Amino acid sequence: MATSSQAVLERLAQLQISPKVVSHDSVNDNKAWAEALKDTNDVAFEITKTLILKPKTAKTATPTPVVVVALDSTEVNATALGKKLSLKDCRFANEDLLKETFSITKEAVSPFVLSNVKELDLVHLVVDSALLALPNEKKLAFHPSTSDKSIFVTVDELKKYFESLNKEPVEIDFKALAAAKPPANDGAKKPVKAAAKKEEFNQMGLGCTKDGDFPKWYQQVLTKSEMLEYYDVSGCYILRPLAYNIWKEITNFFDEAITEMGVEDTYFPMFVSNRVLQREKDHIEGFAPEVAWVTKAGSSDLEEPIAIRPTSETVMYPYFAKWIRSHRDLPFRINQWCSVVRWEFKNPQPFLRTREFLWQEGHTAHLTLEDADKEVKQILDLYAQVYNDLLALPVVKGVKSEKEKFAGGYYTTTVEGYIPATGRAIQGGTSHCLGQNFSKMFNITVEDPNAPATANEEAKKIHVWQNSWGLSTRTIGVLVMTHGDDKGLVLPPRVALIQTVIVPCGLTVKTTKEESDKIFDACQEVASRLKKAGIKSKADLRENYTPGFKFNHWEMRGVPLRLELGPKDLQKQQATLVRRDTGVRFSVPLDNLEQSVKETLDTIQRDMLERATKKMQENIVRVEKWEDFCPNLNKKKLLLVPWCDRTECEDDIKERSAKVATEGEEEDERAPSMGAKSLCKPFEQPTENPIVPGVTKCVACDHDAKHFMLFGRSY
Repeated sequence: MATSSQAVLERLAQLQISPKVVSHDSVNDNKAWAEALKDTNDVAFEITKTLILKPKTAKTATPTPVVVVALDSTEVNATALGKKLSLKDCRFANEDLLKETFSITKEAVSPFVLSNVKELDLVHLVVDSALLALPNEKKLAFHPSTSDKSIFVTVDELKKYFESLNKEPVEIDFKALAAAKPPANDGAKKPVKAAAKKEEFNQMGLGCTKDGDFPKWYQQVLTKSEMLEYYDVSGCYILRPLAYNIWKEITNFFDEAITEMGVEDTYFPMFVSNRVLQREKDHIEGFAPEVAWVTKAGSSDLEEPIAIRPTSETVMYPYFAKWIRSHRDLPFRINQWCSVVRWEFKNPQPFLRTREFLWQEGHTAHLTLEDADKEVKQILDLYAQVYNDLLALPVVKGVKSEKEKFAGGYYTTTVEGYIPATGRAIQGGTSHCLGQNFSKMFNITVEDPNAPATANEEAKKIHVWQNSWGLSTRTIGVLVMTHGDDKGLVLPPRVALIQTVIVPCGLTVKTTKEESDKIFDACQEVASRLKKAGIKSKADLRENYTPGFKFNHWEMRGVPLRLELGPKDLQKQQATLVRRDTGVRFSVPLDNLEQSVKETLDTIQRDMLERATKKMQENIVRVEKWEDFCPNLNKKKLLLVPWCDRTECEDDIKERSAKVATEGEEEDERAPSMGAKSLCKPFEQPTENPIVPGVTKCVACDHDAKHFMLFGRSY
């Protein structure tokens, strides 16, 4: 919890510092702050800014943030500062780091948040030399850990505060630092200014553009659309109805399909004993860093720590051995809808990398490998349908490499998505054949119906072949990242909570109450008609908002179709439809409204998939030579390459491609620029210029290529 302004003032009072305090409206940026303080005439002051940066560190390393205290007018170049401090890739800290390390929100950051830091030795403190050069009669304006108050202190008082922390700041002349920047960087600023101008037109909605600042755009789309809310446990998020409805549509479709296959739903406890978890060594080693443990009950230590399931193979399979007694019990198929917890990472990202997430996990047992293989592909086809038919997203179906397969499994199939804005692939869902590894470990056997009658009891026993398969709420993140635009969400109709919103228009101050009521009644009637036709509809009859405000409101929330109805529309017995995905407007007759809306929603669904598919296909390039590999990778492409299928080569490709400079590439700290990894061996291999055994060479080494493999940067 953030330190209160009163706590800051008490801390300063201990240092015999009694600053002037001014209360004002809460502000989100320094422009608004300056406006809030414009009537403060009894003190000469300078507006300041306190920036918190996070240098790039090893995945498991503790963050070493940089706190920069500067005048608002000072230009702070994070890249140049990082080089000056010998720190790598300094970027603005995310909200999780602000909360975890400094107990503060970004609007209320000030030097006084240093009092909240438990390990100050890990923090780099930088102070602007122009700020330190101010005369003592000129005060510095800071927020005292809240954005609706300002306090004014002198430079000497600020130094006194730093001394009380035993924290000596590094003084930086940012003007000189800027002058020392390479000339190439000057040109790089122009697009930023252009993007800033574009943002000015977006103040009612998002504070940035998708192309200008993708990580910030993604965060704002999720929160401003009311799809998600941040929770006070880092890495955990509240799924609001707009997001949960998407998951509900996925569960409805998938559950019906697997029920038809003979899969039955079940539920196992979330707690796993250490003894059970350790049964399959290779499997648990793959999950060990992510396992969360319960060690206390009340004030007492547990006799044995209990894990919270990261997945359920070792939870379920002891009971498979108990329940499967005969080959007549096969195939044995169960599925559970639940949440799992994986705690290892330090940079959670909503839907993509969260410490708790919703998913389904299916677990099945079969008599033969052939039966198991068949099901693996059936499930993968269903996952592809979820993406294609519901989410309007293209995927590539294929097989994971030996290195990337499920820990302890026989082989792994996958559907791989693509995020055009970042040029990164994303694993969309996996269907694993586990082989007989787990059945041997947990002794899941049946009598072989084809065994000779003369065979002994042991020879008659065979271990079952097993599969597991899972799809999670990661699907929602892929949808948002791919379809969203600078106005907010763009939802495919089949997963939209509201498919059509009806907005009354054309009402003015001269409109009589009778005329207004007539329009509102007509809007309500249209909504009722559409609902009866199976179309999820809502009439926005709020009288305290203008039509323009309502347009923005529903565009932000991704409603696929807007229906406008005004006096002239009623006179002509028509309605105006506006598509969210393209902005195209057109009129349709009211007497055939249901059919017109249904056809339009179907067209939107189809067009969204076609556009996304075209974009993905344009960004999958075939590369035969290593010298073309990294340049295309840095153009945000996925690479289809001839490959030797060796793990050593896979590691080498990742290492070599990571070393290549990525000048000009937008980087997101939560999905850092990295080497290419193998994504999958596509089921659909190229037929033009195919692999010639013994002739075609691997793209990265002198070994013979065995097949084409898809490589790329990945979430």
